[in-house]
Amino acid sequence: MTFAHQKLLGLMLVSLTLVTSLTACFPIIVGGAVVGTMVVVDRRTSGAQLDDQNIELRTSSRVSEKLGNRTHVNVTSYNRRVLLTGEVPNPQDSQMVEQIAASVESVQSVVNELAVMGNTSLSQRSNDTWLTGRVKAALLDAKDLNVNAFKVVTERGIVYLMGRVTQREAERASEIARSISGVQKVVRVFEIISEEELRALSPPPAPPPKSSP
Repeated sequence: MTFAHQKLLGLMLVSLTLVTSLTACFPIIVGGAVVGTMVVVDRRTSGAQLDDQNIELRTSSRVSEKLGNRTHVNVTSYNRRVLLTGEVPNPQDSQMVEQIAASVESVQSVVNELAVMGNTSLSQRSNDTWLTGRVKAALLDAKDLNVNAFKVVTERGIVYLMGRVTQREAERASEIARSISGVQKVVRVFEIISEEELRALSPPPAPPPKSSP
């Protein structure tokens, strides 16, 4: 397995979203061998995580029912705050999508970043996916950030950053995202918490592994 494949595997593991608990341990497997475990931390409650999944599914389904294929709308929910990205043909459709999202149960607020324009091409969307992966990899490489605290969405080269983070983390993540070649703009959709709140959310240090007899 190449280093690139190992890094991608690590990124996929870090990106796992937990539904039933705030923390859990996952095995890290490289080349078929278990080489350690990694604690994945989600700063949302388990209830918020479940709500976010339901919000995304319900909103996307209702938008599809109402507007069909004439729009390209992505729905991302983090801690019950909905980010709408993509393209719609007119301002009326943009307003309708926002109203649909706001009417979904448990939604607390909606950030409408829909562009009034034609739908992007498959090549543009592929490039956006590639940029999202590069931003996540860069966040993973940063020693002073927890990549699992961030959600990254990219549309037309615009990177949207979500998460419950401190001001320090927000500034650092934005700096990293802006440094990625191909990123046109960084939009922050963060919920800012204090350093004290962060310490309260952080899990206690894992105990050292027991030595084999």
